Amino acid sequence: MSIKRLHTNARMSQSVIANGFVFLAGQVATDTSLNVAGQTQQILDKIDALLAESGSDKTKIVQATIWLADHQTFNEMNGIWDAWVPEENAPARACVESALAFPPYTVEIGVIATV
Repeated sequence: MSIKRLHTNARMSQSVIANGFVFLAGQVATDTSLNVAGQTQQILDKIDALLAESGSDKTKIVQATIWLADHQTFNEMNGIWDAWVPEENAPARACVESALAFPPYTVEIGVIATV
């Protein structure tokens, strides 16, 4: 089995391609001044780019995990998520409330997709 890592540093890789799957690291927004909807959109744009670079796309996502700093923003995040997820291709998904690594982050999303 070959393993290909993209955007790697000493701590982590942003994307790992192995055994027909691409595993993305949890993605966070670049602009933390945005609200949950804005951060969610930035994250989904990053996911689109990483999946494309890995030879995949959002129609091939099989599992997603979403971490929210505050579950009261669940509907705001879902408004962006629901518009982004392709019809007939919704992945298995978990969404939990969690303290995130850096307080200005309001949402983090990780996905696994097929290649």
